[in-house]
Amino acid sequence: MRVTRKHLATALVVAFVFNLVVMGAGAWYSTTNAPPIPQEVVGPDGERITTKDQVQAGKIVFQSDGLMNHGSILGNGAYFGPDYTADALDLKLRHMRGYYAREEYNRSYANLSAGDRAAVNATVQSELAGSEAGSVVRYSAAEAYAHQQVRQEYVERYHEGEPHRGVPADMIDSEKRARQFADFAMWTAWVAHTDRPGGENSFTNEWPYAPGAGNQPPASAMTWSVIAMVLLVAGAGAGIWLYRAVDLTEPESEGVSIPDPDDVTILPSQIAATRFVAIGALLFMMQVLLGGLLAHFYIERDAFFGLGEIFGFEILQWLPFALAKTWHIDLGILWIATLWLGAGIFLPALLTGDEPSNQARYVNGLLVALVVVTVGGLAGIWLGAQGYIDGALWWIVGNEGLEYLEVGRLWQVGLLAGFGVWAVLVWRGFRPLLRREQPFGLAHMILYAGGSIALLFCAGFLYTPQTNIVVTEFWRWWVVHMWVEGAFEFFIVAIVGLVLVSMNLLRTKSAEKAVMFQALFVMGTGVIGVSHHYWWVGQPDIWVPVGSAFSTLELIPLVFILYEALGQYRVMATSGEGFPYTLPFMFIVASGVWNFVGAGVLGFFINLPLINYYEHGTYLTVGHAHAAMFGAFGFLAIGMAVYMLRLTTRSGAWSTRRLRWSFWLWNLGLALMVFVSVLPVGFLQLEAVFTAGYDAGRSLAFYEQPIVQTLFWARLPGDTMIILGTAIFGYDVVAKLRDQTGAETPSEEGQPIADRVLGDD
Repeated sequence: MRVTRKHLATALVVAFVFNLVVMGAGAWYSTTNAPPIPQEVVGPDGERITTKDQVQAGKIVFQSDGLMNHGSILGNGAYFGPDYTADALDLKLRHMRGYYAREEYNRSYANLSAGDRAAVNATVQSELAGSEAGSVVRYSAAEAYAHQQVRQEYVERYHEGEPHRGVPADMIDSEKRARQFADFAMWTAWVAHTDRPGGENSFTNEWPYAPGAGNQPPASAMTWSVIAMVLLVAGAGAGIWLYRAVDLTEPESEGVSIPDPDDVTILPSQIAATRFVAIGALLFMMQVLLGGLLAHFYIERDAFFGLGEIFGFEILQWLPFALAKTWHIDLGILWIATLWLGAGIFLPALLTGDEPSNQARYVNGLLVALVVVTVGGLAGIWLGAQGYIDGALWWIVGNEGLEYLEVGRLWQVGLLAGFGVWAVLVWRGFRPLLRREQPFGLAHMILYAGGSIALLFCAGFLYTPQTNIVVTEFWRWWVVHMWVEGAFEFFIVAIVGLVLVSMNLLRTKSAEKAVMFQALFVMGTGVIGVSHHYWWVGQPDIWVPVGSAFSTLELIPLVFILYEALGQYRVMATSGEGFPYTLPFMFIVASGVWNFVGAGVLGFFINLPLINYYEHGTYLTVGHAHAAMFGAFGFLAIGMAVYMLRLTTRSGAWSTRRLRWSFWLWNLGLALMVFVSVLPVGFLQLEAVFTAGYDAGRSLAFYEQPIVQTLFWARLPGDTMIILGTAIFGYDVVAKLRDQTGAETPSEEGQPIADRVLGDD
């Protein structure tokens, strides 16, 4: 079947518009069906327990004090602390049972006979099942008592501090605000056990798993898990047929002329772009050091190998888990984005042999702006989380407090502006090609990929601290996961195609077809596939079938990306011993492999509804996230950086020894961390949830089990390898930047190293 670039481009536009229509309609439907916050909650005698304003104030405490990076809410957030929804629901159950044990039997619940316990349990479960939504929610006497007890416990835990839990004193700086946070957590617990009006399941589709509260996996979880498996087989078959049927030229090394790095003209803007590599390496080093600290916090929750006692430094007060994790996540995004930005600016001149006037100056200006936004954002997070920014400014310049989107709104605007400036610089660099090629050409695809990243980032501006947390989560996942499953994957296939062209290993026409084909699969599954995050967080149950279908199909394009990576490896292997770009290729291939393993295999496993119901917010997700983020996107970013360094380093000074050490330390370290430590903990956690309920799987008692602690220690070798590999990489970057070749003055005509035919096919 002959498919032209124009056909693929048309299909890609249709898929993109279809995605936006579906998700736009889903946004409207989800907003109008979000769980209501009652105007007030009253006790059996009409006394006011809490109000909508207090619940909303508790949400602000949750965000401003960085609690989403200590524990999670509705399963989303960090796994160090409890899931506040499950914790509040479990505490509510316990205190209600204690109340009825004293009222009915004049004993503690623990001292009741098995029959009396069963009677109390049935009373509590029946009472919770009878909860109804409305502007005024009426508590029973037992519920009112439980609510007050949870408030007091949260004051003791999050205001007074519990170092054995890793909670510093004044994590929430007043008793009043701690009580407000408890009100917010209790509202999410109420959402979890209260049925939607006219429905048979709770607002969260019976999540979290808490049999004592009547929360069991709904039938739809099993039904759609089976359907998802069928769709995977059918979709894979259809995808393979289409991939084989479409005539796409594969990379061939025979007869090609691979440019020697010494023959490549390096221009001033490219030298400026390599400075992004130095900044990226620094941010990377900071991130992995914080990652090691976070891993150790699971073993010593209030110390670090006793160094605090030696130096009189209380690490829990100055750098608590929540703050360290916030920085760790943001630095991970920033160093990858920094390297990608640098690569996007570096590559155009390789295809044009020229650069616009003052391009280097503008590139340096963008780098300075990036540093300002990074320093300002990270400082704002610390100042905000530590309570130094009061009033409305806390979420503007401080800590917005949502996982992956922690930096204040001002700094987010700065990042968005940076994407805009980057797009303009890339457009200026590609302008000679843009004038010659069709709108679906390779240079255009790079701009589209970068533009889609900026477009999806805008979803983070569609909520405020006053927005219902369920609606907030809807838009947050637009930014977080649509980047990963949509824009980032699009960028990956586009930039890899561009690199192959710049190496003369692939004709531009073939690269354009491959990029559009892969992007079509990615856009056709990944964007709507984000809805697998909406199953259990208070969104309408329509997302169970939609999320199941599209999340399952996300695996298919990742298989093709892996296939392409292996094809690229074959090109490298048959290019002869003199192939000068072996090392960048190694990183590109590793990126494809880890993309398949982390995002594909592990992502598919945890996203099946029946698995995800129990797994949601456990260490299995940690394994998926690390393998996908660092393995897929991180390795690609490093591969681009190594390619830039190879072209700009004097040949006499070029050495691959240190970079090869880093490559293998990173791969082996990541494999050890994921498969020896993180995933085994996740499977033990899954078993604990199956047998004792979700809260038990996220409890301190689970983490303190000897076998779990042993597995945490088993992570040390892998983490050490990653840190060591990053240190070697940072040293090597500095050394190679010192041995850079000089930049040449751009010629008027330019000398492109990959001058291809750009007409229709």
